[in-house]
Amino acid sequence: MNRRRFLCLSAAALAPLPGHAGTVTTWEGSGLGTSLSLRLVGTDPHRARQCFARVESEIARIQTLASLHRDSALTRLNRDGHLAWPSPDLIDLLTLAGQVHAATGGAFEPTVQPLWLALANGTDREKARALIGWDRIRLSPEVLRLDAGQALTLNGIAQGWAADRIADLLRAQGFTEALVDMGEIAALGESGWPARITGPDGTALAETRLTNRALATSSPRGTLVNGQPHILGPQGQPPLWQTVSVSAPRAAVADALSTAFCLMDRASIDAALARFPGTRIEALA
Repeated sequence: MNRRRFLCLSAAALAPLPGHAGTVTTWEGSGLGTSLSLRLVGTDPHRARQCFARVESEIARIQTLASLHRDSALTRLNRDGHLAWPSPDLIDLLTLAGQVHAATGGAFEPTVQPLWLALANGTDREKARALIGWDRIRLSPEVLRLDAGQALTLNGIAQGWAADRIADLLRAQGFTEALVDMGEIAALGESGWPARITGPDGTALAETRLTNRALATSSPRGTLVNGQPHILGPQGQPPLWQTVSVSAPRAAVADALSTAFCLMDRASIDAALARFPGTRIEALA
């Protein structure tokens, strides 16, 4: 999947835990439309290699579900308009997408993909806009079905979801101190990982400390599509903020909310935050 934005890394100054610099083992790779990394604290090289192999396998599996730029369940759904017996993981991801859609009054809208393509290709935007509508999706364990001409993008949630999946994998293997960067950040551990939040021009906006917490940042003009911000209002509404950073217990929630909040006023943002306990704004500029 193409990363939905190009930013200075949301947590641009993520640093090793104090006192652990000598025991941090790092993996780096690519996927999900961006550079990926993982830092494990306090493990031996053999155990780290085993862990990294499982991480790479899980990343590959996630891409078979949610990538827009390779053969995947998502591309087959968009091509055929239906997908029989979808993976329970994909159902869970789309269910969460629907919850965020409802909480944000439709500002988070995965069916915006035809509009994005129309903007990128210079085709009829109003015709594409007529295809938008999460309420037209049929979602069940037996079949996913789109209305004629509809297509989904999960680029506003899938990187966060991937960070959650990798964080869960690490916990299941007994790792308690780690930093996961799948395009969005998930931090494990009680000591905390310091983070400096920046905008796309590198301007420092805020600093925080991540303790068993996730962080996601969206910047509409971090990527331009034919000169326009890449985060598109489903009703044509322009972005109201240059950069939004959200932290939450789960990275997928932070990811989706940071996307939607770019299009929402502060009162609406606060109302949506109340729907997801433990979420908060870290930067709003």
